[in-house]
Amino acid sequence: MERPTKEQIKALPFYIGLGLSDIKIIENAQDADQALSALANETCLGFDTETKPIFRKGEESPGPALIQLATESCAYLFPTRFPFAVNAARVLLSNDGIQKVGFGIKDDNKALRNKLDIEVANTQDLSVILKNKVGEKNTIGARAAVAMVLKLCLRKGAQISNWGAYPLKTSQILYAANDAHSAICVAKALGNK
Repeated sequence: MERPTKEQIKALPFYIGLGLSDIKIIENAQDADQALSALANETCLGFDTETKPIFRKGEESPGPALIQLATESCAYLFPTRFPFAVNAARVLLSNDGIQKVGFGIKDDNKALRNKLDIEVANTQDLSVILKNKVGEKNTIGARAAVAMVLKLCLRKGAQISNWGAYPLKTSQILYAANDAHSAICVAKALGNK
């Protein structure tokens, strides 16, 4: 297994992942309760956050605008503008019995701790695992990891969009959910190899 080039990644079939019907956005207390009961007994979840990009020098990041958690069959998006969504995400992220897997999650964890007072427990950074596995000196991001492990091309179109705006656009919903979903799929595939 080695890191593919950008050209090799572009030549792969697209990673399809989850559709809109498999994605739940936590917009009220009932949604938050449903997410908690659906995810509380999972042993491993794909994990990511999205933050509004900063374009001005010296401007401070407002912190994560969205927290994403995914199983192999569905994803839950927790917009941090809603306190009940943040509280539900906090319960799940701080649960030591659920492993959270993602790519480059050190910065996510730091932002969650500093901006939302969420201590993420039991994480596994797939970027580091893959970096060590293939002897790379640079970390391996989601796009390269999906190409290496799943032999698919993860699209990154909505990456630099305004995550602070609400409601989210369809492209943002699919992008955010599938970033977390790709992490759980890569983790499962690595566990099976």
